[in-house]
Amino acid sequence: MEELEKLKLELKNLNFEYAKIKEIAPEKRGEFGRELNAKKVAILEKIKKAEEELLNEEVEAIDVTAPVGVNEKLPEVYSVFQGTKHPLMTELDKVTGIYQSMGFDVVESRQLDDEYHMFDSLNFAKEHPARDGYDTFRTEEGLIPPAHTSTMQHRVLKAYRDRLKEGGEIAVVVPGRVYRNEDVDATHEHTFYQCEGVYVSKTCTMGDMLGILREFFEKYYEQKLNIRTQPGYFPFTEPSLEFLIEKPKTLGGKKGDFLEMLGCGMIHPNVLKMAGIDPEEYHGFAWGGGIDRLVMLKYGLGDVRYFESGNLNFLKEF
Repeated sequence: MEELEKLKLELKNLNFEYAKIKEIAPEKRGEFGRELNAKKVAILEKIKKAEEELLNEEVEAIDVTAPVGVNEKLPEVYSVFQGTKHPLMTELDKVTGIYQSMGFDVVESRQLDDEYHMFDSLNFAKEHPARDGYDTFRTEEGLIPPAHTSTMQHRVLKAYRDRLKEGGEIAVVVPGRVYRNEDVDATHEHTFYQCEGVYVSKTCTMGDMLGILREFFEKYYEQKLNIRTQPGYFPFTEPSLEFLIEKPKTLGGKKGDFLEMLGCGMIHPNVLKMAGIDPEEYHGFAWGGGIDRLVMLKYGLGDVRYFESGNLNFLKEF
């Protein structure tokens, strides 16, 4: 390599010699030029030979992206391990699997939506505080990262309403990521997951809803549970309830300890009308609850921020 660089430098210096031709007497220029050309040809031949020898040399391949040199041991921090599914995705599959075993279809929610599906189709009043920026994110184009999976309720009702005419029912769950303008702490996140449920038929009652929810939580926590409801308020259900379960034994629950898990209720007649369903002929119920909290309770986690942290030590535990 050094010899090749010397030859290239010699060739460069020789080129400067050509500039001196105009300073030489005319009768001597021809001989001077022939000597320079002969030297140049000789140097070019040497360069060609040196480059061929260099190409034929065996060069040890070096991975320039490696964090260590050749034959050096890779530090423990760079150890390769098999990746795993995120715990929320694992549990979300379990959640939807339980509902599917009860005959529900699964429809994924959206990452961006509009004012109509987020509020208008769900019977939100024009002056409802949830429409304000301090509670709901908005893009510069006026789109809304959904604050709840209920934003899909109108679409689900319209997409599946033909089943009602055929004597069937609408039975759909909607998992998805939602966004809230929250102050983040151990129990609050601005980004988390929910699962919405929608059921409509000619004969369904609130008792059917409570039975479905009880069945879900008993399967998810793998034990028999007592349930309780208390009054709530949501613009898109009437009456509206908050659904509570007896604290599972795996979490140290004792008789009489109850936890609020989700909101639910009978679908408001206005919501059915907006989707082209006659509330005089059909009835429905809906519910929605957070997946993150469900998983936190199942595994006794004390901080919801773990899920979005990207902390490998936490993720490895699953």
